[in-house]
Amino acid sequence: MQTSFEHFAVASMMGQPDTPPRANGSLCFHQPWERQAFGLAVALARDGHFEWEDFRQALIAEIAAWEACHSRDDPGWDYYECWLNALEAVTRANVLPHIPAAGSMLALVDSTP
Repeated sequence: MQTSFEHFAVASMMGQPDTPPRANGSLCFHQPWERQAFGLAVALARDGHFEWEDFRQALIAEIAAWEACHSRDDPGWDYYECWLNALEAVTRANVLPHIPAAGSMLALVDSTP
């Protein structure tokens, strides 16, 4: 079951260039890490560590950068690799500067309310 923020986050992406993969109307994850990366991005934005729109723009930029270097039928395409790269970018810009031991995952966990 989605929270209201999760519903907002997914709905804001519908019909946009950053729309997540779907199967039969549901989000589609092929690997466990994809679901975890998705959930982490939503949770960090929901908890105020960065704005969802900032993440979306980073994701759109990642997708555009990938498309600029590859053909549309390149079998190396992976939406969630772009997702993860965007998450890393907004985390580096918005979360890590506010953690005393920047780069420490333990510090990130300890700083989360």
